Amino acid sequence: MFHLVPRRRLKLRVLLAIYLLVPVTSQDVLESQDSVIDYAPNTNVQCPDLSTTSLIRVFTPQNQTLHPEETEYVSKRASDVLPDAWRDWLGVSTAEHGYNLSAFQGNFPRVGMAIPGGGMRAALYAAGCLSGLDARNDSAKAAGTGGLLQVVSYMSGLSGGSWITGSLFFNNWPTINEMVLGNDKDMEGWLLELSLATPDGINLFSDKNQAFFGSVLWSVMAKANKGVDTSITDPWSRMISYHFLNQTNRKNFFTNDTAHGAGQLWSDIPLIPAYQQHKTPFPIIVADSRPVGSNLTTSLSLDPVVYEITPLEFASYDPNLSAAMNLTYAGTHLSNGKPENGSACVTRFDQAGFIMGTSASLFNQLFDFARNSISAFSSDDGDGLLYVLKRQLREVRTRADDVANWPSPFNGLKNTTFEDSDKNWLELIDGASNHENIPYAPLFVRARGMDVIVTIEGSADESNNWPNGSSLVFTNQRQSTLLRSSHQQFPPIPQTPEAFIEAGVNARPTFFGCDPKQDPPEFPLVIYLPNAPPLNGDDPVTNTGTFKLSYTRKHQSLFLSQVHRNTISGFTPNANTPDPNFGTCLQCAAIDRARLKVSPPIPRSALCDQCFQQYCYDPRNPPSKLALPGRKQVFVDPDPAGFSKLGNFFSKNKFALIGGLAGLVALLGAMIGGLLLWKRRKTKQQTYKRVNTLHEDDAPWQRYLDHPRGESYELPNHRGSLAH
Repeated sequence: MFHLVPRRRLKLRVLLAIYLLVPVTSQDVLESQDSVIDYAPNTNVQCPDLSTTSLIRVFTPQNQTLHPEETEYVSKRASDVLPDAWRDWLGVSTAEHGYNLSAFQGNFPRVGMAIPGGGMRAALYAAGCLSGLDARNDSAKAAGTGGLLQVVSYMSGLSGGSWITGSLFFNNWPTINEMVLGNDKDMEGWLLELSLATPDGINLFSDKNQAFFGSVLWSVMAKANKGVDTSITDPWSRMISYHFLNQTNRKNFFTNDTAHGAGQLWSDIPLIPAYQQHKTPFPIIVADSRPVGSNLTTSLSLDPVVYEITPLEFASYDPNLSAAMNLTYAGTHLSNGKPENGSACVTRFDQAGFIMGTSASLFNQLFDFARNSISAFSSDDGDGLLYVLKRQLREVRTRADDVANWPSPFNGLKNTTFEDSDKNWLELIDGASNHENIPYAPLFVRARGMDVIVTIEGSADESNNWPNGSSLVFTNQRQSTLLRSSHQQFPPIPQTPEAFIEAGVNARPTFFGCDPKQDPPEFPLVIYLPNAPPLNGDDPVTNTGTFKLSYTRKHQSLFLSQVHRNTISGFTPNANTPDPNFGTCLQCAAIDRARLKVSPPIPRSALCDQCFQQYCYDPRNPPSKLALPGRKQVFVDPDPAGFSKLGNFFSKNKFALIGGLAGLVALLGAMIGGLLLWKRRKTKQQTYKRVNTLHEDDAPWQRYLDHPRGESYELPNHRGSLAH
């Protein structure tokens, strides 16, 4: 398995530094990288020479610029890698699609890919879909769809889409099956059968759960002890890391034998071999911002700033901000572009798990602080998250418990348009909080010049957890109003979710924007690949809930297979059979904009014209969902194991069991009563046994409130309800 940072035993001097609560030097951290405390940023680091460089880029929508290294990477990939990838996928001479690639004179389209949110469902859907677009997959290659992934220049992820994006990069761009399910060698996969929040099951106080919680809290406290405010996003981020980064397997899951990804940085992606060889797209993660001080516990309007995080920058291309911060120094408070603390900067704030957790920080809409509860998750997972948060809040101060707290690098900038210009902190939340569940914004930035955008649509918008196009509708609204000066237009789409469903384009592959009116085109062509019921009428297994935090191995395998088959099959109108020409049609859509890059433009081929009649959305003559017969809509659990099977057994045999059970009731009642009395005494001594090793008065980790800090902040008003 690829590891961004080598595993080494923690040096003795680092252990001593931990126990004495003195800062660990950057050299020590680089040498260790196998401890969960590597999650802590480095503070009071010497800033670069600001007389010769700047930590901030500021621009306007009219003079948009990209980071020079982003431009260089995309250009280098376009010149050295993509021509061969296009030829490998489409062929060189005139092929089924009807084009001779030499006629395009090397002017290939720039392709972006958007992977939306939706928790583990979204990550699994994206995985199954990507396997159907990957030239390394034999069945995808044979179908003609395998190869699209290889020609992508940009990949944007949001929430669950950020999890698979991070996993692809920090596992060095593996094949999908080995990344998710393992390869029986050096990768064990995502281990989704172990719940994200309670991996050892419903008993929060089992030895394994307590060891897991203790490790998570140890990481978060290490960050807090550096004077950096934490929140529920931090333990959430650490939980995500155990599954989607590259240092965890089944044997070490409940141990601290590795750092479980704690020290892996988003800004270190350029060190990954696949990236250095330009084999990968350029990655971008999206997060929304809650206006600081608003304490909103509802979804956002379209107005607040949308941020993006690349391996190079923390930025926003929204017209009201249009600024970018060097990601290596994210975590440093800046005022008018200068560090507030003289020449002292913060590094290592951009932990990979924290980036993925920030994009999936949806707790502002789920916490009920007054009732000490969390909605949407199962009771077991919710209990696990609340337990960790309570333990965290007993030891460390937080700023806002329900968001990702980011020190603002944009203080003092654009004070007439940027609503958080006078704030020292930013409150970042799930990238879908403004209803844009698909991370389109970075891919429509004018300076990036995208020609084609592939949408891996795994949203769950309607009652059966299928997408309904609402994210596209909201993005269209935002881009046609707030982003007109900074982003490309959105192509024509149905104007409401209801219209999406009536047209059936939410349930089969669709191409939007096939016929632009301008040259160059006023919008990119959008290839839309939605999660949809199996076209052959099988029971669907992929329309699961967003807050489902575990999947059995059987369900994972069936989920991937079902999505893969749909992805390579397209659809045949008024039938339940695959389209044998779908691979060719996908190639037609991907290469279509290349026709317009040469003079005179190349006519669309006859076969591609036929493909476009079947797959393009024409607002003047919209298709109908009636062309998709026989699709089952209701989820069917493919692996009703455990309590489900037990429940079925009892329901079928309940009368035969009643007599025998009645005879046990009295005996069990007496036994349970005695056990409860014993357990109550025992709990006072041992409940929190493992986590409390972090909290004892004479433990090396002293209480955070006793630790000296250079700054002091007011606690949120709701803090007390969870802390006690």
